[in-house]
This record gives sequence, C-alpha cells and structure tokens, in this order.
Amino acid sequence: MMSLTALSMDAMLPAFAQIAESLAIVDYQQTQWFVSAMILGMVFGELLFGPLSDAIGRKKSILLGIGVYVIGSIVAVLASSIEVFLLGRLIQGFGVAGPKIVSRALIRDLYKGAAMARIMSFVMMVFLLVPMLAPSVGQLVMQVADWRWIFALLIVQATIAATWLLIRQPETLSVADRIPLNRKRLLIDVKMIVSRREVMAFTVLLGAIFGALMMYISTAQSLFQDVYQTGDKFPLYFAVMAIGSSAINFFNAKIVQRVGMLRCVMSALSVLLTASSVLLISTLMFDGVPPLSWFMTLGIIMFACFGMIFGNVNAMAMEPLGAVAGLASSLISSLSSLLAIIFATLIGQFYFGTVTPLASGFVIFSLLALIMLLYGNRVQIR
Repeated sequence: MMSLTALSMDAMLPAFAQIAESLAIVDYQQTQWFVSAMILGMVFGELLFGPLSDAIGRKKSILLGIGVYVIGSIVAVLASSIEVFLLGRLIQGFGVAGPKIVSRALIRDLYKGAAMARIMSFVMMVFLLVPMLAPSVGQLVMQVADWRWIFALLIVQATIAATWLLIRQPETLSVADRIPLNRKRLLIDVKMIVSRREVMAFTVLLGAIFGALMMYISTAQSLFQDVYQTGDKFPLYFAVMAIGSSAINFFNAKIVQRVGMLRCVMSALSVLLTASSVLLISTLMFDGVPPLSWFMTLGIIMFACFGMIFGNVNAMAMEPLGAVAGLASSLISSLSSLLAIIFATLIGQFYFGTVTPLASGFVIFSLLALIMLLYGNRVQIR
C-alpha cells in the first residue's frame, strides 16, 4: 500500500515528455509540478487521515483513501489540459495519504522502539524497491499504449492492495481505544505534538531528505535522457541508482536493534553529506556534468543513505507519541511533505541542464538534516 506513493511518482517519469506534448506544455520546467502537485495533495490528506484513523479505525481510513486515489487517477486519465491533469494529481496525492499515513499508525499499534524501526525498514525496503521497477513498468506500458494507460495500471494496483487489506489484515485499533473527532481535543493534541521539540527537529530532518529525493525525481528524466543521453535505458539507470536503498534497508533491519537508531542515522547522514560534497566538487570541475559513471557511483552511495534514514527517523519521531499515533503520523508527514515541496521547488528552479543544482541541494539538505538530528537528540536526552 505504501508503495502506491512511489509508484504514482516514478512509473510516469518516462512519460514526462509525452505528457507535456499531449497537454501542450511549452515550458518543460512545468513538468516538475507533476510530482509536486501530488505531494501537495498529500500534505492536506495527511492532516485528515491520521485523526480520522484514530476515530474510525485503520482499515476504513485506508480503504477511503484508496477510493479517493482511484478518483484522482480517473481525473488524470481524462485530462486534456495541464490544469485538469494537475487537479487529478492533487486528488491522487490526497487519497494516497490514507494508506501512506495510516499504515504507519497501524505499525505503531503493533510495535515500538527498535522493533518498530525493524518493521519500518522492511516497509521502506519495499517502498524504495518500487522506484527500481516503476520507470520500467511505465516505459513498457508506453511501448504498447499511450501515457494514460499508466494511470489505468495504477488503478488496478490500488484495487489489488485494497482487496488484500480487506481480506488479510485485522483491524489493529480496538473500538475502546478510538478517539472521536473533536476539535478541542485535536487542538490540544496538536499543541502537545508540536511542542515536542525533538519531534519537530526530526520532522524538519525528514522534510530536508524528502526534499532532496523530490528534487531528484523531478529532474531525473531530463538528467538521464537530456544531459547524459541514455535514451530508452533511462529506467535501467534509474533502477541502478535506487538499488542501494533497498539493500541498505534490509541491512538496517538487521543491525538497528544492536546499535540503535541514532547511530544508524548519524552514520548515514555523515556519509550522505560527504558523498554529496564530492559530487558538488565534481560538477564544478566538469562544468556541471561529471562523467556518468562517477555520477552513478556517488548516487548509489547517497541513495543507500536514504534507505537508512527514512525508516529510522520516522520511528524516532513516532516513538514518544504512541497515544496519538494517527494524528502524530499525520502531522509529521504533512509538515515534512510541505517542507519538501518548498525545498525542492526552490532548488528545482535553478535546474537548466546540469547536475550542479542537484548536487548543491543534496549538500544543503544533508547538512540541515545532520544539524536537526544533533539538535533533536540533545533535546531528547534532556
């Protein structure tokens, strides 16, 4: 279910040029909004589905979200202008927030601490494995049909996920533990969550790293096909770049209970900052376009770091908030997604056919994330 987010973003990457032509988009930079519009929808959906899942249960909330997601996919399929297409993406993002957010709360119902981090690592392994395959799936669809059929495939996948949930997953939030939707109670709980400075620090950390990921996804098709001229091999290069993320998540699940979440994240951020700094220096040495082999090597290292960061930091942020897991998951994801949009959009505007903006963004975001980790840990210890 959580892979719906990655699949919805990455399966359509090979279709960016065809969608732009079909919808008469003149400024190619507007294609970055194909990703940003969906994330913006998630910001609002994430605010709703967490509290809703605390009130009506996890399964109903997830199924409702998938229903909205399917409606958004239909709107995108039928779109004849960029405005309608972006509306469909916005609705998609709003709906996909249901399975994305409530799945985390469902895990929090069942696990805590390092055990939760271990389960989140397996979840994130699948979440990050999808980008390896999604562009290939999108390109395969385009070989036999146009880009609209990619969204038809997303509808099928969402339906399968919903059916599997309905049949296989018991409800994890008992009726006795549900929290009715109450404006006054929500405001009190929101104030309590926001006042936890370590939680907010980890949220900014997630926003910075997600912003770097968004920035890459928004420009990946142009980088590989326009800058590096990889042509139809773009999905292959995109998959190779992502392979480290899934591998490191499996590794993280094995070691997190031994060394702890903090040391795992600290190590990953340190390596990420070092690798992104080397990439930035390389771009300056090669007029913005370092050799593809060097770009891929550093990219694999950086994305492996992503794999160790997301699951652990999510668990670190959620751990002290078990009593309001649904609302907490909503706020953390919504705020981090909003920050990611702002960060990625600001840096993305500087993209004009070189790797330099991407490398610069990675350096800035990884440094900010490392500062937030140190600050959040210091507050938590106090």
